[in-house]
Amino acid sequence: MLRVTMAVGMTAATLLTAGTAFTQVQTPAPGKRSEILRALPVTKFYDTPHPLPAGKPGELIRSESFEEYELPLSVSAVRILYHSRSAAGEDVATSGVVLIPYGKNPPAGGWPVIAWAHGAIGVARSCAPSLMRNVGHGPFFAMYVNLGYAVVATDYTGLGTNFRNAFLDGPSNATDLIASIPAARAAVPQLGARWIVMGEIEGSLATVAVAEKETEIRDPGYLGSIVISGLAGAKEIFEHAAPGSSSLMLTSLAYGVKTVYPQFQVTDMLSGKALALYHHLAQTCWDAGTTAELSPAETVKPGWDDNQFVRQYFVRNSLAQTRAYGPMMVISGDADQAIPAMMTAQEIARMCKQGDLIQWQRYPSLDPGRVMGDSVRDQIAWIEARFAGRTTTANCP
Repeated sequence: MLRVTMAVGMTAATLLTAGTAFTQVQTPAPGKRSEILRALPVTKFYDTPHPLPAGKPGELIRSESFEEYELPLSVSAVRILYHSRSAAGEDVATSGVVLIPYGKNPPAGGWPVIAWAHGAIGVARSCAPSLMRNVGHGPFFAMYVNLGYAVVATDYTGLGTNFRNAFLDGPSNATDLIASIPAARAAVPQLGARWIVMGEIEGSLATVAVAEKETEIRDPGYLGSIVISGLAGAKEIFEHAAPGSSSLMLTSLAYGVKTVYPQFQVTDMLSGKALALYHHLAQTCWDAGTTAELSPAETVKPGWDDNQFVRQYFVRNSLAQTRAYGPMMVISGDADQAIPAMMTAQEIARMCKQGDLIQWQRYPSLDPGRVMGDSVRDQIAWIEARFAGRTTTANCP
């Protein structure tokens, strides 16, 4: 366990630093880094007819074993395609991956499940983590699989499938996460009924949204959530976005608002220069390094954040809207510039005030990837306690 923990501390830091555009958008040489991370094609597996034949959220459309990921031989991968729902309640198809131990018999009750909520990587079909050779965080996932867990990693609707992506929309992404659990069980019967959800960066919003949706759903198999990289609503995330990612963030925001509110006019928010980038986003992922960075003043029009649909989007993606169901662990770095510790403290205080049970673990590191690796021991202990049925304590600020 100690060797695995030390190893993942290094690999997770490398992977998250490479994949996180909230803190810094890299500009790699074309044909190198993007080929390594996202070199798998969008195949017919991801295609669905239009209109999509009706199905309930979580109903499996199809699945396939997949052996082309760069994962240890101890990990088996199964791609899934399943029904979910858009923000407007429309039937949509969502893709993802299920990772389980290879060649081992599951424990009584099936493999315990960790649902993964990934961070921001773009809005194009080709940006799906299931189209990355390392599935986004391969060594990190493999660690948990080798510890006896199944990992269910949704792509979110529109990443992989031929629908629009609801960028940074916690409720939409949470719907995809919740629906991925029964779909994964249909594809891989060895999965158990009990599950937790983990998320980082953009996935933090989705993770909290899952906990809030479960207040109404009350799935007895849902045991809690882990948030990695601090807590903030969508508005606060955009206010603290690093200068190197501002144009990508803002144009992706416009894309997400348009997905959730089709009547929103993108030209009311974006400048002429930014419109070219907006249309480019639907074809290219954030790490492709093929677009020039624009300043915020060059990207958005004055008063853009007063647009009624943008305001509704921010309200929709604010935290502490309803009490969370089940315990939650929040992991953050005190030196994190994207989501400052004071912001996380304020959000946790608001959530605790409404009765949420939160354990807050703080680390001194600046880099979110390092925090992800440094916190592995605490993650494992918290997860083991949830599946063992032990109680958790809160340490609200």
